[in-house]
Amino acid sequence: MIQEKHIEATLKEMFSNLKFTQEPAGLYDPLRYMIEIGGKRIRPRLCLTAYALYKDSFSEEILIPAAAIEVFHSFTLIHDDIMDKAEVRRGVPTVYRKWNENTAILSGDVMSIESYRMVAKAPASALPAVLELFSKTAAEVCEGQQYDMDFEDLPQVPMEDYLKMIGLKTAVLIACSAKMGALIAGASAEDADLLYKFGYDLGLAFQIADDWLDTYGDPAVFGKAIGGDILNNKKSWLLTRALEKAGTERLADALAMPIGTEEDKEAKIAAVKTIYNELEVGKEAMHEIKRLHSQAMEYVDRLNLGKIKTEMLHRYADMLLGRRK
Repeated sequence: MIQEKHIEATLKEMFSNLKFTQEPAGLYDPLRYMIEIGGKRIRPRLCLTAYALYKDSFSEEILIPAAAIEVFHSFTLIHDDIMDKAEVRRGVPTVYRKWNENTAILSGDVMSIESYRMVAKAPASALPAVLELFSKTAAEVCEGQQYDMDFEDLPQVPMEDYLKMIGLKTAVLIACSAKMGALIAGASAEDADLLYKFGYDLGLAFQIADDWLDTYGDPAVFGKAIGGDILNNKKSWLLTRALEKAGTERLADALAMPIGTEEDKEAKIAAVKTIYNELEVGKEAMHEIKRLHSQAMEYVDRLNLGKIKTEMLHRYADMLLGRRK
């Protein structure tokens, strides 16, 4: 059986050895930059973990497609940061701030193309299903981003629509990671689908936890400034629930506060956070994270993997949610 320490070592080796075309440097340097700034590699980690449930060792058939998921995810971050006007990603300047918007757009495009080239390295027996899954997921991620942008112009959105949006923007790629690992390992269709559902519910919980952290987290741990969602009036889980409970009038003045100076920004964050605290939406978010975590674990139980492998998926979930459940 492949142990978790082997998965960890394999991840480090995968991304330390990942190479991109050298020239033109202006196109490919941002790709290297995005991979080098790291992150938890939660998606390729889940892909390798799912594969390890059915195989006793890793081979190129899984390593390159698993890395492709991280490359695709990094492409989405490059473009998302432009759209969100984000200054910092994982504690360092975003690509468009370090270079410029045009470079970020083009480098993101080539990163997306590179991810497809890598996914195509999946074994022939699984390739049709893997490509179908990956292509469907890639389109869904873009759909989720569009909904996210559309919501910016709406005074209020139903929680059902918010959950649909984060399901597309965030959860489907985590779910894809789990299912891809299972498909390449030769798991049954039923097991692959259960792992997809496991990943999807964890992905929802992960995004809600990210929303919570944006208001209540430690910037040193979070990797970016706290309060970005509040400053941009972003339809996070917290804002969506607050509007659902109190309506637009209660939050209108706070959301309309100026953000021209650092003092203005701090004042707006404090004002909105005060309302969140009064409405207890932070506590409700934590409850929802816990519920989704439990639901994901129900799919794991249906896999009948045995105690050791089941515990491996439990530990992955705990790592992903950072004990915020």
